[in-house]
Amino acid sequence: MRVINLASGSDGNVTYIESDGKRFLCDIGLSCSETTARLSAVGISPNQIDGIIISHEHSDHIKGVDIFSSKFDLPVFAHEKVWLGLDDKLKKVKSQNRKIFDGTFEIGDMTITPFEVPHDVSCFGYSFSCQHQKISIVTDLGHVTDRIINEVSGSQIVYIEANYDKDMLYNGTKYPLALKRRIDGPNGHLSNAVSADAIYRLCDGGTRQIVLAHLSKENNRPELAYNYICEKLQGVGIIEGEDIRIDVASPSIGAFFRIKSN
Repeated sequence: MRVINLASGSDGNVTYIESDGKRFLCDIGLSCSETTARLSAVGISPNQIDGIIISHEHSDHIKGVDIFSSKFDLPVFAHEKVWLGLDDKLKKVKSQNRKIFDGTFEIGDMTITPFEVPHDVSCFGYSFSCQHQKISIVTDLGHVTDRIINEVSGSQIVYIEANYDKDMLYNGTKYPLALKRRIDGPNGHLSNAVSADAIYRLCDGGTRQIVLAHLSKENNRPELAYNYICEKLQGVGIIEGEDIRIDVASPSIGAFFRIKSN
């Protein structure tokens, strides 16, 4: 399996996931043309994509879904709860391409396991498994529960949100206080501090590669998130580069990560 970050952050999120037999996009928060260009840059044609999997209805995750699905005749998979908020936003997706699920499903050689996460709309994280390999993506959540940790546990690679630095959020002048409280609330986003705690728990469960994702361009910085989380982990005896590898997903195309079979 391999996973490539095509975009991550406030302005749009797209992740490419590939097994031996299937290729998917998890969310398309960029325009169709920009998504096509970024796929081309990593050697992938849109005609090679087998489907689009949606986490939730916010525009930074679905901006290009409608046109991309229509243009390339691709199925769009979303939980039945998420479709309630998508129906009036994805009007160009053909009826036969609207795929609804309410639990784990399989497509080709890939098993896709959704798990609900606490956000201000219905939202789901995903684990993608193939031949004893597992990749998980969990963003857009206000807090981390034991259930979420259990769902993600055992993943070789986890994309996990590190959306904001709390001091930057509350000291910033661009957002009104109500929005700051929403972001920092139980159904908002994960701070660097909460992300660090979740990563510690994932490391304890065997994960050895983390990608910090969905960083806010207003309330966080890649080097701040990376350094803060590495320092917190070091404080509990986990050394980045030795015990775990940590990367930061960016708004631009990121490096791909391949899981090798043992």
